[in-house]
Amino acid sequence: MPNSSETASNPSNAAVKPPRPVFETVFAFPPNREIAGGTAYLILQEGGNMLVDCPAWDAATRSFLQAQGGVRWLFLTHRGAIGQVRSIQQETGCEVLIQEQEGYLLPQMEITTFQQEFRLSSSSLAIWTPGHSPGSACLYHDRFGGILFTGRHLLPNQQGNPVPLRIAKTFHWPRQLRSIAALRDRFTPETLQFLCPGANTGFLRGQRSIDRAFDRLSQLDLEAMRLEKPGL
Repeated sequence: MPNSSETASNPSNAAVKPPRPVFETVFAFPPNREIAGGTAYLILQEGGNMLVDCPAWDAATRSFLQAQGGVRWLFLTHRGAIGQVRSIQQETGCEVLIQEQEGYLLPQMEITTFQQEFRLSSSSLAIWTPGHSPGSACLYHDRFGGILFTGRHLLPNQQGNPVPLRIAKTFHWPRQLRSIAALRDRFTPETLQFLCPGANTGFLRGQRSIDRAFDRLSQLDLEAMRLEKPGL
């Protein structure tokens, strides 16, 4: 049995963190290095469970998904969240959903693409929110007062507030801001109460989602953001 110093020097010996419950039927996986430290989620629902983005594909993830009843859908919020999507589909038999402008990144795979919206179930809807990437999209889940899984379209800043991040690789910054405005027009405080971001979850400081989601989005000064210069 390795001692603590061996475990510290060899990450492969470290205990694998299990997915954490965010809500009763929503789990967050540990950050996945293969998608730049992104956070994937599992939604349990009647008619088949749903993955949002790719978790690390290892024995622990396989066992967890099997214990929860498998996977019906894998929804990719943007091109940077692809990970080991081919292996996940082959081993789980899930259907893969991605916005049509990024479907070309998955050649020789059976995938479903969509343009503006796609209903995965009675409670879950994919919404195209371009800007971060051409096919950036969010998943709206109407349980628990309304949850929006934002991928990298909206991420928590150091204060834990949801913001768009303009980086050098941002596809189209004004379009990203228009996508946020469209979300604010679409929802209300009653229909959008939580955000589950696809990265930067360490800034939530122990919280597992961003609450008061609509109110926080309403406070964003999109016009001032439009003039911001890109970061790294």
